[in-house]
Amino acid sequence: MQKIHKSAMERLKAFSGSVDAIVGYWDFPVSTMLPLLRQPFGLPSPSYRSVLICEHKYWCRLEQKKVIPDYIPDFCAINPFDTNAKQSVTVQYPFWIKPVKSASSHLGFKVRNDTELDQVLQIIRKKICRFSRPFNYMLQFAELPDEIDAVDGNYCIVEGIISRGRQCTLEGYVYHGDMTVYGVVDSIREGQHRSSFARYQYPSTIPMRIQREMIATTECFLKHIGFDNGPFNIEYYWEPIKAGRDRIWLLEINTRISKSHCPLFRDVDGATHQKVMLELGLGEKPDFPHREGKHKIAAKFMWRINHDAYIRHVPSAQDLQMLEHEYADANIQLHVRSGMRLSELMDQDSYSYEIAVIFLAGNSQQELLQKYRDLKKAMQIELEPVG
Repeated sequence: MQKIHKSAMERLKAFSGSVDAIVGYWDFPVSTMLPLLRQPFGLPSPSYRSVLICEHKYWCRLEQKKVIPDYIPDFCAINPFDTNAKQSVTVQYPFWIKPVKSASSHLGFKVRNDTELDQVLQIIRKKICRFSRPFNYMLQFAELPDEIDAVDGNYCIVEGIISRGRQCTLEGYVYHGDMTVYGVVDSIREGQHRSSFARYQYPSTIPMRIQREMIATTECFLKHIGFDNGPFNIEYYWEPIKAGRDRIWLLEINTRISKSHCPLFRDVDGATHQKVMLELGLGEKPDFPHREGKHKIAAKFMWRINHDAYIRHVPSAQDLQMLEHEYADANIQLHVRSGMRLSELMDQDSYSYEIAVIFLAGNSQQELLQKYRDLKKAMQIELEPVG
């Protein structure tokens, strides 16, 4: 991580032209490094502290508890390397456990009892260093409060279950203190514990009254941590309740646009929201179109398999080109090759393997889902279960 940071700064300083903006839409470490890279050039940016708060899951929950306590679950931090780790858990079973810094649900587990916790902690101890080492390097550039100073990247956060309702993501930005949300994307989950993403679909069908409450909650939190002059996406769950008040739960916030949503905004609104990222990077107020695209609805489908398997056949590059031509506006990203085993895939969630990503658009959800079913069948991917 130190080499990456040093190399990036050296390349920027060696550039012979003017550095007018430094932007990125990848998750850690890119999202975390951006404020540090911008600072020497005096470029517009959220503060490093506000970005780091959002990146550190436990620190973020502590700050949320101060201003929006009704929108977060019970939580606590635990050290998976502590022989008495179980005794430090204050959240009742079942709960989720995940590293304070991770990506794509890596090392995130649902735990129902002591036995499962013991099993999960063994796995986490073996694999957590993939993110903890670079994250700990980044922590040294901030003045940490006492309650965070000891909770580094080797720690995990334990949280109560909030994933019972519908999930969505608000895409927005803050410019000179004013927050704007320009799109809400539904996140549809599947599989064991409903923990794996099946598709992102835009625009959201969650009621506007719920979206407005999510927007107000987001604005309250971002003002509290002083986040300004940057894009963000923030994930929520909405749990409808027949008698009484609906529950809205804040899952997490990312200090970047979601690259997965770019084609969706292009198909529905007429531009990818990379436009927002670039304009903010240049110090300009974003001017983003609304419903000026060719389609009424768009989605990113994540084709998942819930068990390990050998790949016996996948379509060729030419086959994929023909399918993308047949299914207009489709984009297919294949993650597997013939002869490989699914368990060879990197950075998967804890309960499934993502073998392909397919972007599609249409004028109704029925049309969209039928296109996806037809395209999967036409790809003729052949799997052989392991064992």
